[in-house]
Amino acid sequence: MKYLKKQGIFLIIFIVIVGSIAFSSMKNSPQNMDYSRLLTEIQAGNVNSIVLEGDSAQIQLNAALDENSDITGYNVTVPPDITSASDRFTQALDNQLIQTYSIKPPWTMPWWYPIVLSIGFIILLGTWFTLSQRQQGGSMGGNRATAMGKSRAKLSVDDQKTVSFADVAGADEVKEELEEIVEFLKAPDRFVELGARIPKGVLLIGPPGTGKTLLAKAVSGEAGVPFFSISGSDFVEIFVGVGASRVRDLFEQAKKQAPCIVFIDEIDAVGRQRGANMGGGNDEREQTLNQLLVEMDGFGINEGVIILAATNRPDVLDPALLRPGRFDRRVIVGLPDIKGREQILNVHAKGKPFADDVKLDELARITPGFSGADLENLLNESALLTAREHKKVINNEVIKEAAFKVMMGPERKSHVMSDQDKKVTAYHEAGHAIAIKLISSSRNVDRVSIIPSGMAGGYTASRPTEDQSYHTKSQLIEEIIIALGGRAAEEIVLNEVSTGASSDLKRVNQIARNIVTKYGMSDHLTNMIFGDENGGSYDGRDYGSQNCSNEVANIIDDEVKQIIDHAYQRTLALLKENISKLHKLGEVLLEKEKVEGPEFESIFMAV
Repeated sequence: MKYLKKQGIFLIIFIVIVGSIAFSSMKNSPQNMDYSRLLTEIQAGNVNSIVLEGDSAQIQLNAALDENSDITGYNVTVPPDITSASDRFTQALDNQLIQTYSIKPPWTMPWWYPIVLSIGFIILLGTWFTLSQRQQGGSMGGNRATAMGKSRAKLSVDDQKTVSFADVAGADEVKEELEEIVEFLKAPDRFVELGARIPKGVLLIGPPGTGKTLLAKAVSGEAGVPFFSISGSDFVEIFVGVGASRVRDLFEQAKKQAPCIVFIDEIDAVGRQRGANMGGGNDEREQTLNQLLVEMDGFGINEGVIILAATNRPDVLDPALLRPGRFDRRVIVGLPDIKGREQILNVHAKGKPFADDVKLDELARITPGFSGADLENLLNESALLTAREHKKVINNEVIKEAAFKVMMGPERKSHVMSDQDKKVTAYHEAGHAIAIKLISSSRNVDRVSIIPSGMAGGYTASRPTEDQSYHTKSQLIEEIIIALGGRAAEEIVLNEVSTGASSDLKRVNQIARNIVTKYGMSDHLTNMIFGDENGGSYDGRDYGSQNCSNEVANIIDDEVKQIIDHAYQRTLALLKENISKLHKLGEVLLEKEKVEGPEFESIFMAV
């Protein structure tokens, strides 16, 4: 920081000096005057002095030429015959038209002048470069290496006290698991007297947005201890050994602040299984991981430093990290259920004015699968939309629009679509909606729209009727049929298919392949899974992780195709049986562009 201040002061001084010189030279430099005008001013008696210097003359007038100006000094280019000019000036002197007249030899630049300027410029440039290098830690020598080896962890002492378990909603069981850590940090003697060993590390596992970082801050806030936070990617650098040095420095700082908490976010960036990837580009990451393992293993029992780490990819972590003595405890932070979602909504609803028709328990019911971050974003988008419409309270209609914006992206109402594209989109989305109504056992249509939103040309939104932790094979087949509804409707009504079903087909193929390779639901390869050793599905590309023969791979491909083909035929049959409903909904969409759930139900029942 001190080098940065010096560099800034130096830059300011340099700018002031150069600016002053330039301004002074601009202000004091005489303007030019024609020789003929000079003779006129001499005859008028307005010339006070003339200094001849070679082919030029410096003129000082008695009064400015312009009444709005105060400039009296001018440069004049004198004709080559100085003698004639001198005679004229002498004659003017005799008539007392010029007060002072002199001749001096022309100025020539000294031989040393350019040398001094060059040396000054080199010194100026060298000083600037030195200050810049010092700001960045100097050269590749000791100063920079020392700075790079320092931990980038942020230490918070007082700020974390404002975060407590009361700020974390929808994770009651997780908080119970972590309260034991808080009790140890508050009163370690009670555990030590009983010979108990508190876990050295706690791994928080869960999808993005479920509150893992907030939980770590809450543990620190409840215990009232210092909180070190760092991301896994902050350890790894291109220079070999820097990551390991940062790990050592982090743990040295933590031991000085004990009892304290060290939180490593996205630990999978540095804790991936060693030797999992081919090539020699992982030496630095593996050295960093090795140092992390050594530091965790070197902790004294009950030393007062507890490591909290978060990840949504526990399957890629090195087994050495997960053994007892390192990350002793793994806490699952999952998506909230309906009760948890209501609690989260109540937390984020504080300070926001809601209309009487807004029921947070109802909102929690229609948002299954939303994480805590999703729910916070939903209410924030609702508040933004309300402010944009110059309203004072957030109502149900705004919340619904915000939900669609979060899930699908903002509507692009200005996007111009041809009549043919509108027709394709209308029947495509109508096919999805009717398939949901006819085949789904767990979803209801919420909205059908042909207005482009986000990356989609249109969308059919549906909501689950209840939370589901598991899916049966029949429900997975239902999802395939629903996804194929758009393609099938295009074929029935337009007698051709479009590229609009590309994302649908990608989803269809992934579900069908998971049925065969991940869930063991195959008719011919029952209870067998294929993929990596962690149960990941085989998608035909991960040749290094394929654990089946070519013959079995062919069987997988054949069965996947049979599942998709059979589902497509069922979809075609369902839509042909309800062709009048398909046409009616398509016509309404072409007219209105958007159909809400209740209106869709009335259209479906009326035809």
